[in-house]
Amino acid sequence: MKTWQVSVQLDNVKKTFGDKVALSIDNFKIEGGEILGLVGNNGAGKTTMFRILLDLLKADLGEARIDNILTSESEDWKAFTGAYLDSGFLIDYLTPEEYFAFVGKVNGLNKDDIDTRLKRFQDLMNGEVMGQDKLIRNLSAGNKQKVGIIAAMLHNPQLIILDEPFNFLDPSSQLAIKYILEEYNKETGATILVSSHNLSHTLEICTRVALLEHGEIIKDMRKGETDINAELEQYFESSLHHETQNV
Repeated sequence: MKTWQVSVQLDNVKKTFGDKVALSIDNFKIEGGEILGLVGNNGAGKTTMFRILLDLLKADLGEARIDNILTSESEDWKAFTGAYLDSGFLIDYLTPEEYFAFVGKVNGLNKDDIDTRLKRFQDLMNGEVMGQDKLIRNLSAGNKQKVGIIAAMLHNPQLIILDEPFNFLDPSSQLAIKYILEEYNKETGATILVSSHNLSHTLEICTRVALLEHGEIIKDMRKGETDINAELEQYFESSLHHETQNV
């Protein structure tokens, strides 16, 4: 497997919706090989940041780069990027088998390649995804989530972007996702970006955590340099106290 480390950078990125500032990042670089966790309350800007990175949403100002490629002006980065943000990424009138075959074909994989790569995800699928004779639209929310994550990783990307990957999953599947991402990062040096409200899982797998508030990164923390758990606990306790006072 050909591997290299992919960096991600946002420079002077601004995005507003009406009067609301959705994202305002002056300069933020994610180094190749990092596992970054984006955390923050609802509306903090996590999904907006991912959508701008993936050229799904146009920034009002600024630039987003993947592997030094300006994502809004070239599609070269797509060949080594895998992402799953929500069920809108799926083709839900296909079965999981048909969808994996489609994703594989788009990425130049034959059936043997696809079958081999799907073995990595056997524990995650747990016999509930393939062989069910079901269209994706008829799967549970958790199994749709699994299909999306697997499809995002099927072509062995060097950048993985996942929005709330632990959503809808039972505890065993959450553990399986953690293991898959950690092992994949170790094997390939891939850069992984994860947003999540699940602080426990995020802190366990991430080498760096960025805390967003009102579209701005207010804390940028690396493992070993600070007690990330304590910092986040203090922040969210303070945030809860502030919200309670305003009720």
